[in-house]
Amino acid sequence: MIIRAIIEQDEDGYFTAEVPALPGCFSQGNTHEEAVLNIKEAIAGWLEVMEADHLRNAENVIEVSI
Repeated sequence: MIIRAIIEQDEDGYFTAEVPALPGCFSQGNTHEEAVLNIKEAIAGWLEVMEADHLRNAENVIEVSI
């Protein structure tokens, strides 16, 4: 799966990361590399929470391939 993230350096020198396709999925790091690692972890956590939330009502879940 490929998910696009936006990483920018803020005015304090930190690197912030955001995934527009995943509402509320943000992270940061002291370096660009750290921000990349942190956003990957945030994406994995976001997807895990969403999957667990949707599995509670499993009769409405379908798999779609695009």
